[in-house]
Amino acid sequence: MAGSQASRARVARRIATAAAYGGGGLGLLGVGLAGVLLTESRMAVRAIGILDGDPPHADGLYGEAFADPADLRPPLVLAFLGDSTAAGLGVQRVQETPGALLSSGLASVAERRVRLVNVAKSGARSGDLARQLELALPHRPDVAVLMIGANDVTRHAPAARSVRELGETVGRLVASGCEVVVGTCPDLGTIKPVRPPLRWVARRLSRQLAAAQTIAVVEAGGRTVSLGSLLGPEFATRPELFSADRYHPSAQGYATASMAMLPSLCAALDLWPQDTPAAVGGPVEPQAVLPVAVAAAAAAGRSGTEVSAAGPANGTWRWATLKQRFRLALPGGEEAKAPGAVEDGGQLRAIASANSHPGADDAGATKR
Repeated sequence: MAGSQASRARVARRIATAAAYGGGGLGLLGVGLAGVLLTESRMAVRAIGILDGDPPHADGLYGEAFADPADLRPPLVLAFLGDSTAAGLGVQRVQETPGALLSSGLASVAERRVRLVNVAKSGARSGDLARQLELALPHRPDVAVLMIGANDVTRHAPAARSVRELGETVGRLVASGCEVVVGTCPDLGTIKPVRPPLRWVARRLSRQLAAAQTIAVVEAGGRTVSLGSLLGPEFATRPELFSADRYHPSAQGYATASMAMLPSLCAALDLWPQDTPAAVGGPVEPQAVLPVAVAAAAAAGRSGTEVSAAGPANGTWRWATLKQRFRLALPGGEEAKAPGAVEDGGQLRAIASANSHPGADDAGATKR
């Protein structure tokens, strides 16, 4: 294991342990360096543009075009919690939000209607998840997607406290019978307005937080997907994946992230074909069973990687499965993508648009 990955694993376990025992003041920076970075961060904030308005309201019913009319089961309920990326800030159309994209994708795979309940708020930190949870639980979600962490880093929230708050939220969702998929903190080190040395520290802190988040989520019974590429290396070379403020994703950016999360979302509900593409002579999806801290550190440095518990629950998960899932094509699409392949998400956006029917909005979501 590379030295940086081993170091990340040690720090992640230290943060997660502090979170488990109630620690909230575990610092990652010296006082002097923190002062320099505070000045740098204020300059970066001034350089980042401001997006006017609120994210499109995407709540509603998806998948009428995919559901069997004879299927009398109630819709699957998908809850979205988190910050501005979960809310979809940066796009203008409902169908371009991650909630609409994943609801449509899940409906197409499940061949069942999906009801989206999005309680995410722009600017939210992990400490806001408890309030969002109270709004989501009355809807009895079958599966929840959480995207959180960037604001914890940019607003200097204590890492251990942030991880504890996330773990508690996941634990309550799991206890309610809900499956949970968490998109971990994105890599903040390649945002254009952020300059060195802040850029280097932002990358380090965001990856450390992502690894610690993974430990807490897996031990609480959920699974994570690394969203390092949401604001990471892939986005650094493709400016069209950013919105006008050069910070939040564009429609293409959200579609890319959604395509990375869709397989894990479906797998959480036992809907993802486990024997594909191996069953048709293709390669098996690469995976490994590793100590949870090692798996978390590896995932933090490789976008699109899923981490879930391995073996039976015994109070605390100690082992985890690290998996690079193939981004299989949805009905009528292209062939499976190899792990790490760039996917612009155009196909998923087309599926969201194809849901349109009389009485639905431009994303195909029937309002309820």
